[in-house]
Amino acid sequence: MLTIFQAIILGTLQGVSELFPISSLGHMVLLPALLHWNIDQSSDAFLSFVILTHLATALALLVFFWRDWVRIVRDMIRSIMNRRMETVYARLGFLIVVSSIPVGLFGLLFQTKLQALFAAPRLVAVMLIGNGIILFIAELLQRGTQIGADDRKLARMTWTQSFTVGLAQCIALIPGFSRTGVTMTAGIANGFSRDNAARYAFLLATPIIFAAALLKVPHIITHHGEWSPAIAGFFCAAIAAFFSVRYLTKYFQTRTLRPFAFYCILAGIVSLILLAI
Repeated sequence: MLTIFQAIILGTLQGVSELFPISSLGHMVLLPALLHWNIDQSSDAFLSFVILTHLATALALLVFFWRDWVRIVRDMIRSIMNRRMETVYARLGFLIVVSSIPVGLFGLLFQTKLQALFAAPRLVAVMLIGNGIILFIAELLQRGTQIGADDRKLARMTWTQSFTVGLAQCIALIPGFSRTGVTMTAGIANGFSRDNAARYAFLLATPIIFAAALLKVPHIITHHGEWSPAIAGFFCAAIAAFFSVRYLTKYFQTRTLRPFAFYCILAGIVSLILLAI
C-alpha cells in the first residue's frame, strides 16, 4: 500500500494533471513505475486511492464553479417544469448532460479492461506522446482568440456537437490521454476559442468525475486499505485542483496549448527510454 509521502505526491500530481491537459491517469501510472515504487497499480487498493483523488478534484471544481452550477441546475429545473428551454444556463446544462452520455456508457462497459492499463506504463508513455500530438492538432484548428469565456456562445452549440465533444472524452479513459486536452480539442474543432473550450471542459468534467467517483464509494469502503495515506492524498488533490483551475481559466484567455503538447511528447519519450533501461 502507499505510504503517506507517496500519497501526498500522487494526490498533488492528480489534482494538477487532471485539469492541466497532460493526463492525470498517465502520470499516476508512470511516476510510480519510473521511481520503482513497490505498488501494485492494478490492485483494488490503488484503484480506490485513484477514485478518492478524483472525487477530491470533482469537489474542488464544484466549489470553484458553484455559482455557475446553481444557475445551471436552477434553470434546468425551471425548464423542465415549464416544458420550455428559456435561458442560456438551462441549455448549457442539457448540453452537458448530452456530452456526458458517451463517456459514461463507455466507462461502464470497459472499466475492467481500462483498469488493466494501469499496469502497462510503456503503453501509457506512448499514449502520452499521442496526447501531445492531439494538443498540437488543437492549435492548428484554433481560429481565433477571445478574452473571457462567453456562455452564450457555448449554449449555441448544437446537440450533435455536444455529443461529439462527449465522444471525444472517451479517449481520455485511456491513461496517457488528457480529459481536458481531448475535450478542448473537440471544442476548438467545433469553433470555440481556447478559453470557451477550457470552460466547457471544466464544467463537463465536474459531473462526470463526481458521478464516477460516487458510484465507486462502496468499492472505496471495501478496499480502502490504510486510511491515512488516502486522506492525505484526498486533501492534496483537492487543494491542487482548486488552484489549478483558477490558474488555467486565466491562462487560456491569452495563451496556447503548445507548451503542454511539447511537455507530453518529451515526457512520453523520456519515460520510454527510462523504462527500457
